[in-house]
Amino acid sequence: MAGQRRLSLVAFVAVGLLAAVALVVFVAPRASADPDGLEKVAADQGIDAGVRPHSLGASPFADYGTEGVGHDALGTALAGLVGVAATFVVGSGLVLLVRRRRGPPPPAPVAPTPPA
Repeated sequence: MAGQRRLSLVAFVAVGLLAAVALVVFVAPRASADPDGLEKVAADQGIDAGVRPHSLGASPFADYGTEGVGHDALGTALAGLVGVAATFVVGSGLVLLVRRRRGPPPPAPVAPTPPA
């Protein structure tokens, strides 16, 4: 095990962020715009007849797009990048808050010295 390198926390977070950004930029714009199974069944069965638009429906990043961006793939990627950044900032803030509340770790025990 001495030859194995441990991945640092910073490297782990960086790799995770890069993976999220790659998914947002390269995969999300190619996702289907058709409703998923649950939405289709709700429409077919008439369950969604009383659905009203939600209060954030007119926000700049509603419906996985960006208002004012003419290119759909670019709008989706931009909305996803904003989402990844917001999630990272909120998650990092929560981690720092929890770590601060716990306080510093206790000191390591010191072995008593034998009498001389």
